[in-house]
This record gives sequence, C-alpha cells and structure tokens, in this order.
Amino acid sequence: MKRVLEQINALLAEKDRVVVTIDGPCASGKTTFANALAEKLDCNLIHMDDFFLRPEQRTPERLAEVGGNFDRERFWDEVMNPIVRFDDIAYRPYLCSQGKLGDPIFLPWKKLYIIEGSYSQHPFVGKTTVNLRIFLDISPEKQKERLAKRSPEKLERFLTEWIPKEKAYFEKFNIRAKADLCLEL
Repeated sequence: MKRVLEQINALLAEKDRVVVTIDGPCASGKTTFANALAEKLDCNLIHMDDFFLRPEQRTPERLAEVGGNFDRERFWDEVMNPIVRFDDIAYRPYLCSQGKLGDPIFLPWKKLYIIEGSYSQHPFVGKTTVNLRIFLDISPEKQKERLAKRSPEKLERFLTEWIPKEKAYFEKFNIRAKADLCLEL
C-alpha cells in the first residue's frame, strides 16, 4: 500500500489530473484495495461493476467479443469523457439484481480518479491518459476459495463463464504485462 500511495502522490505533484486503474481476476481484492486507497486519498472511486451490460446489450455478437461484456459506450460517455474534459461526473449504475439502471451518482471534479474492476484497463478505457495501471493477481486456488465463500451459489458460473472471459481479456490485451505495478494481496 505504501509504495502505491507514494506513486500516486508523486503523480499528483506533477499532473493536473491523475487516473489510476486497478484490474485483475475476480476475487483478487480489487474493490477492497481501491476502498483502502480511497480512504487515504481525496479521490473519486468508480466501480466497473456499475457498468455491466444491460439485457438488451447482451447479444451473441457482443458476448463473443473478448472484453465485450461491459458497457464501454456508457462508461466512456458518462465517466471517461467528463474526466478528459475536467468536468463533474453523473452516471447511473446498472443494478444487476433489479435489471435496471439505478439513480444517478454525482461526482464533482477531482484531481484523482481511481477506477477499479475487471475491464478497467480495456484499450477502450485507454482513450484517455491512464497514469497508473495496477494489476492485482491471485492464485487459482485462492480465487476459488474466495469465490466459494463469497458467492457459493454463483461459483460454477464464475468457473465456467466469467473467469474464462477474464482470462481471454487479460491474454488478448496483454493486461498484466502492460501494468505499471503487479501485486498479490
């Protein structure tokens, strides 16, 4: 944590705006790590889980795309475009359990943005300057253990659907190798 905070503070001292992304396999600790950073820094924290595909977007073509299973268009329009323009953000998170977009979340402009979650380092997100890319890793055994504890009813779906999609994304776009920092929590 200390090394990451030092790197972020160094970037804040030299940049007008800093964007940090935290990517990695499910259950690697991305949200926990991002929340811990956000407690120590004056930042806007954005979760990629708020940008799941809506049902009408889940076409066979879209789901067949490597890294196509997040709402990149809405993410760009509602989050990245305002960041690039040094503007406030207003976005509506997708609520999976309700199958609809939720009430808007308003974030005033800040100098630091932390974007956490799978697909946060997708090349589409890279249309803007990302200043620090962090990749959190996890062993397959520890990942399965954490997922079984967190969501036992979804474990099979993680193992057969979501984890293979993440692996394909990491490989196709060389996410781990392009990260500035690789950590295992």
